[in-house]
Amino acid sequence: MKKRHMHELVAEEIQKYIEEHELREGDKLPSVEELTKLLGVGRSSLREGLRYLEAIDIIKVENGKGIFVKDATEAGSFRYAGKVKVESEKKFLLHILDVRRALEGKAVELAARRIDAETIEEMRECLKVYDDRKRRNLDTSEIDYAFHQYIYKAASNPLLHSVFESISELYEKFFVEPLGEKRLFDDTYIFHHTLFEGIAKRDVNHALTEFNKMMDLIEGNIRNY
Repeated sequence: MKKRHMHELVAEEIQKYIEEHELREGDKLPSVEELTKLLGVGRSSLREGLRYLEAIDIIKVENGKGIFVKDATEAGSFRYAGKVKVESEKKFLLHILDVRRALEGKAVELAARRIDAETIEEMRECLKVYDDRKRRNLDTSEIDYAFHQYIYKAASNPLLHSVFESISELYEKFFVEPLGEKRLFDDTYIFHHTLFEGIAKRDVNHALTEFNKMMDLIEGNIRNY
């Protein structure tokens, strides 16, 4: 069964609200306080859902003014089975990829400067598990995600790791059936090894070059899907 994230469930309910109340572009949605009560969710979950809808151009949040419908047509064509239209999810993934390039790119740079022997061994063991699951044609999403978490650990910056944790639910979209395809980014496998080599050797330029190759490949896969 495909894992459903809270922000997706919240976004789905808001889109249902837009359709059921026949809202059009420019119409105002209830306030944050009203939506939390209406949907029975916390403010953090609601914020994630709103950010998701804003990223795919369904709504527009104007500070001090409220939440407005941006594209009612898109909301009305939402698939209630849990999937957004492919073009909308592609747009969302590309927005998150921009953030990932900036955030994880900095983590890679710091990791290549600060990684300790213990974390090098942890990453090496992580890749061994990755290799084994790849050889056996098993799902690699969890171990792939774990590898990238080690990069933040190696960066040894608690604030950077905290920022990563705050968007981790959105970040996981790259690992949990992006665009409904479990193996969409499988061809990034080799770059995990070359990226690790750069970090383990404390070669910042090598590490960043391989990281950017990985991100470029992911971006191309999304755009060409």
